[in-house]
Amino acid sequence: MILAAGLGKRMRPLTATTPKPLIEVNGQALIDHGMDRLAAAGVRTCVVNVHYLADLVEVHVRRRSDMEILISDEREQLLETGGGIKNALPLLGADPFFQLNADTCYWIEGVKPNLEHMVDAWDEDRMDALLLVAETVKSVGYAGRGDFEMSKDGSLTRRLEKGVTPFAYAGAAILHPRFFEDAPEGPFSMNILFDRAIESGRLFGVQMEGLWLHIGTPDAIRAAEYAVGGSAA
Repeated sequence: MILAAGLGKRMRPLTATTPKPLIEVNGQALIDHGMDRLAAAGVRTCVVNVHYLADLVEVHVRRRSDMEILISDEREQLLETGGGIKNALPLLGADPFFQLNADTCYWIEGVKPNLEHMVDAWDEDRMDALLLVAETVKSVGYAGRGDFEMSKDGSLTRRLEKGVTPFAYAGAAILHPRFFEDAPEGPFSMNILFDRAIESGRLFGVQMEGLWLHIGTPDAIRAAEYAVGGSAA
């Protein structure tokens, strides 16, 4: 599943007429970067949720010929990250699935594709969620204080309120449907479920190989394009 329903407020004025998932970096829409990664990992069906400028997003993703596209329609109510995925569970089935954020899931691969790293690390017996996390000091366009500490076994814990941690959530995950058992109704953030999984010891991370490009503002687009150009050279 790719989350593509957000309002993209920090990307204004670009998002006044273009939904953030369709903003281009190096001539490619952000959402296509994620979908290319999924296709390369063997994904053949992708659920995309839509809300803001929904028709534009839906028309764009339905042009893909390498996977079946299923639309989770949130035109009437934006359900946020957690509510959006929970609403789409009937389309996703009973097995673990990839989940990508259309607007932050942009990276330059290392030697081995990161989604392959995630598949190799996934352990259904121990995990309800496995997050791709990036080293903040090696990221482009990220100015935050990190999200998680990661132990040697990959288990994640939260950054202390006034602390700094080395890893930020890079917008890609493997989730088991049971992760959403007893989840709230309506709109809610995935952070609620992340915290619950931390308490039960079932939230894990995989360190990104390569370079994470955080596309959060218009200025970050230029930084990302420069980084991609430099890596290509």
